[in-house]
Amino acid sequence: MELFNNLALGFATAGSLENLLFCLIGALLGTLIGVLPGIGATATIAMLLPITFQLEPVSSLIMLAGIYYGAQYGGSTTAILINMPGESSSAVTAIDGYQMARKGRAGAALAIAAIGSFFAGSVSTMLVAIFAPPLTVIALQFGAPEYFSLMVVGLVSSIALAHGSVIKALAMVSLGLLLGLVGTDIYTGTPRFTMGISEYADGLNFVALAVGVFGIAEILRNLEGDFNRTVLMKKVSGLLPTKDDFRQMVGPVLRGTGIGSALGILPGGGAILASFASYTVEKKISKHPEEFGKGAIAGVAGPESANNAGAQTSFIPLLTLGIPANPVMALMIGAMIIQGIVPGPNVATEQPALFWGIIASMWIGNLMLVVLNLPLIGIWVKLLTVPYTVLFPTIMAFCAIGVYSVNGNPYDLYAVAGFGLAGYLLSKLRCEPAPLLLGFVLGPLLEENLRRAMILSRGDPSTFVTRPISATLLLIALGVLIVVFLPSVKAKRETVFQEEG
Repeated sequence: MELFNNLALGFATAGSLENLLFCLIGALLGTLIGVLPGIGATATIAMLLPITFQLEPVSSLIMLAGIYYGAQYGGSTTAILINMPGESSSAVTAIDGYQMARKGRAGAALAIAAIGSFFAGSVSTMLVAIFAPPLTVIALQFGAPEYFSLMVVGLVSSIALAHGSVIKALAMVSLGLLLGLVGTDIYTGTPRFTMGISEYADGLNFVALAVGVFGIAEILRNLEGDFNRTVLMKKVSGLLPTKDDFRQMVGPVLRGTGIGSALGILPGGGAILASFASYTVEKKISKHPEEFGKGAIAGVAGPESANNAGAQTSFIPLLTLGIPANPVMALMIGAMIIQGIVPGPNVATEQPALFWGIIASMWIGNLMLVVLNLPLIGIWVKLLTVPYTVLFPTIMAFCAIGVYSVNGNPYDLYAVAGFGLAGYLLSKLRCEPAPLLLGFVLGPLLEENLRRAMILSRGDPSTFVTRPISATLLLIALGVLIVVFLPSVKAKRETVFQEEG
């Protein structure tokens, strides 16, 4: 009964005219970002963080959430029509979706992706509603040692699930932790690592770092590539799948939803891993594996369901523990902090309207996407013809305006340029920036809970291993590190990410 009362509160909050408008804006903007290859939800949300200053907390978070799962929808459009995934999680969809389009079944492929995404999004949103409150109650029992150990697990998991070299991922997390230490010591008030620059006293600007590393660096990388896109079909028709299509997609959609819901909770990029895991499972259990890569319906329905389910359940650790499961969730934490909200289990008890409003808005947003996206396919197809050389100056201008509007400090623009160049150089060195952002966001929280635990235990470090929950979490982190460095696992991991690339 309590769940229904909470959901009623959530729908009442998300169903207000203002929040419905921002949910629609987020969903449409997310779809647009997904349709235009080379931008991505992470960079877009980073650019829009300054705007959240002017909005109500629940409205801003509903809009940002809509951008995230909307981008998962939009990414499938380009993957199917031009064999270029707008989102990395849609890369697998391109394998069979594009082949369906070449056979004249682009409309059916787009409809299958939309239906699978809506079903997975709806189910996983219900899972968030069911499992988030109990986890919040458990999290309220956590002390400083438990929070420290939990964040260690999150950082270690992000290293294990990051693309490329484990050592490079570890280096990125360490760099993020170091950048998070810049500013004033939380207990002594002593400036540290500021190099005598007064602008560093409050720490590095989160918005400047996020926009630079993800927004500007992404633009620089994209300018290296060839963005002359050839749209396969100027007009898409036949959007209604046949009875045989529905029969073939039921199993993959159900399995993809389960895989995505489970993997989305994991730190590092569950939605991306979920889509590849779903494709692998469908190919292994299929009676006709030779059809994969030639337009198999399961190769579209499964991965699309998995990446949308993963996108939704990644909100569970954010809403219950204040721990980001991926870079987008790290940016969401940044948006909450900007609004004066302390991420963590207290959000559910202190601001239930915001907590349940976000959850309810996910279902509303998914419904908006499936109702609006298919009729707007023609518009998305036309947008694919916009040259990237026209897009990137506009994007950079919005980046600069947005970052400057936060504090009105010209120094932040220099910081964006510096972080953008650093992000670009890191990408050339094949270092993924996602662990860096997670380290930057979690670094101050990690330090605060470490020092608080040591103060409460009077300097006794054994407090982390004598408390059962904390000790268990540290053992999990150690186990993950050991497993990921095992030769067999390391070789398999490299193979998976080579296939993904």
